[in-house]
Amino acid sequence: MESVGLEVVLITGCSQGGIGHALAKEFAAKNCLVVATSRSLSSMQDLEQDERFYLQELDVSSDESVQRVVTNVIEKYGRVDVLVNNAGVQCVGPLAEVPLSGIQNTFNTNVYAYRLKHLRIVGPMRMIQALVPHMASRRKGKIVNIGSVIVLAPLPWAGTYSGTKSAMHALTDTLRLELKPLGIDVINVVPGAVQSNIMPSAEAIYSSEWKLYKPFEPAITRFVSQGRAGTPTEKFAKHTVAAILRKHPPAWFSSGKFSTIMAIVYYLPLRVKDLLVQSFMKP
Repeated sequence: MESVGLEVVLITGCSQGGIGHALAKEFAAKNCLVVATSRSLSSMQDLEQDERFYLQELDVSSDESVQRVVTNVIEKYGRVDVLVNNAGVQCVGPLAEVPLSGIQNTFNTNVYAYRLKHLRIVGPMRMIQALVPHMASRRKGKIVNIGSVIVLAPLPWAGTYSGTKSAMHALTDTLRLELKPLGIDVINVVPGAVQSNIMPSAEAIYSSEWKLYKPFEPAITRFVSQGRAGTPTEKFAKHTVAAILRKHPPAWFSSGKFSTIMAIVYYLPLRVKDLLVQSFMKP
């Protein structure tokens, strides 16, 4: 498909059922050419027959994989206009008892790019460093990092995930300042509760093997189930893509269930904030 005049968008984490998949479809609906990536092509098979999508198997923990995909995209389209770092995992459980391997895996996946034995995991920084030189050479580009509204008011049972997203928010703020002189916009997208496959995967990995917190198992289970009651991914994607494609995109964009409430809670006194969020701890 001819790329002249069309935005080329590369998105990580486009497995069906997730935010990345919904963003890919919405960008395509807005006449963009979408490089949809995932660890497995089979997870994006519903996009295979649409010429607006260029599917790539991508392991961001591997320099070879990243360079292969970047080379393929540059050769095919000549550029990448928008990079969306979406891939991530959830880790649910009390910090005092979450396995350290689970904390390490979540940080490696959501912030860095690292290989743990034979487990392929992904992270945004390697993609950013791979694509910034191409964008800087054109003095044009957009980097979108998917954060989380939970950073505004960290909740019980989600400390690990909150920590990874807090780190990404800080990195995104720094990148925005550092890349502006190179002509690159950096956008921090901050979802509220959005329906996706991230919570079911957390539930499957981190089961209720707690000791000190065994009485809180119902509360932890409720926390996981509440993630399924969020804003539909299609609705979130529509609002988010519209913001990203603006000529002058916002540095911060938030959408989804609870996003406004969490923004208000952020400014409350700490004692009041603690009283509000303690409802998540009721057995």
